[in-house]
Amino acid sequence: MTQGNEPIIVFDHVVKEFTVRGAKKTMRAVDDVSLSIDEGDIFGIIGYSGAGKSTLVRMINALEQPTSGTVTVMGNDVSHMGEGRLRPVRQKIGMIFQQFNLFSQKTVAQNIAYPLRLDHWRKDYQDRRVKELLEFVGLAEHADKYPSQLSGGQKQRVGIARALATNPKILLADEATSALDPETTTEVLQLLERVNRQLGITIVLITHQMNVVQQIANRVAVMSSGKVVEQGSVYDVFAAPKQPVTKRFIATAMDGLPDPARIAVMREQWPGRLVTVVIRQRDIVDANGDVLVPASGQDISDLIAAHGIHSGLLYGGIDTVQDIAIGAVTYEFTGDPAKIDAFLDDLARGSDIVDFGTKDAPIDYDTAVARAHIADAPAPHGAQGTPTLADDLEMVEDVDDVVEMNPDTARKERD
Repeated sequence: MTQGNEPIIVFDHVVKEFTVRGAKKTMRAVDDVSLSIDEGDIFGIIGYSGAGKSTLVRMINALEQPTSGTVTVMGNDVSHMGEGRLRPVRQKIGMIFQQFNLFSQKTVAQNIAYPLRLDHWRKDYQDRRVKELLEFVGLAEHADKYPSQLSGGQKQRVGIARALATNPKILLADEATSALDPETTTEVLQLLERVNRQLGITIVLITHQMNVVQQIANRVAVMSSGKVVEQGSVYDVFAAPKQPVTKRFIATAMDGLPDPARIAVMREQWPGRLVTVVIRQRDIVDANGDVLVPASGQDISDLIAAHGIHSGLLYGGIDTVQDIAIGAVTYEFTGDPAKIDAFLDDLARGSDIVDFGTKDAPIDYDTAVARAHIADAPAPHGAQGTPTLADDLEMVEDVDDVVEMNPDTARKERD
């Protein structure tokens, strides 16, 4: 990733409110957001439906104007610019979409050339640029095909090529992989990573998929109800989530953490003490180098040997985030309960563990996971309080929902 030292996009206390036509109420989609995206970043903005992430990103190219606060893009305050001055800024911002947005009656080459025609490029320059881009995205042999003749992954490659046509400095990817299967998603993400690495283009990923952020982003902001509730390097946020919504995201993406159904099956097959150990390759430190969250699972083999514990590795997975290992492995420990307790006490001093108990003395799944601070224990479906992951995934992000405010509250916050 080709990171620069200067921010290319800055949100400064940005608020976006909508007035509902015919109703005396104000709806808030973005609520006092401040964050910066450095030049060369692959920056993920993640949130469930209604989080406000798409509204936030539409303010980068001034398709939405903030109610208050400022949005600065490439040194320009786009929140207070007229259409005439915005045009050259927008030319440096490309965008790709979930549903590709290709012209069905135009060939692949014609789709890619479209922004060049709008920008009045000479025909020979257009042809040369389209050829370059077709080769870059691996579609040189498909130039004369129509979108209906392409796979989903090929369509998204056309979308990426079109977004790159005018040599942008920023690429906005709005749920760009949500319509793709996992293998094709990986291929498209690898292409985006190459766009960032070889062309030096800053990429902003808008997604509800934590594994998308995990694969290629270097920094991430987590949104909930219009607010940025957590932000930082992807590894730091992934390895030590602080907010409930972030913990739910991490729980869906972390390799090796067994779900309740798997734990129930394990209890029938292996009646001993079931314990999941979080694997975290390195410490998480603050700006001064002080350890905020220590590494985990680095001495488990030594401790098993030292305590003479009988163990069996049952389940697990290790992945990498920014080339740093993270994951979880689940063991069955058998033998003298007192020795196992002493071993787990020792292990817990240097590792995060999830103790699910034994078949005869089980520990409730949600309670065990909550104690380990890996993910919040979800409330039952339909219950009051924090929405469950299932509740969140039932929502479809066509248009961002917004936070409803009564007129008095909205007026006080604006004042």
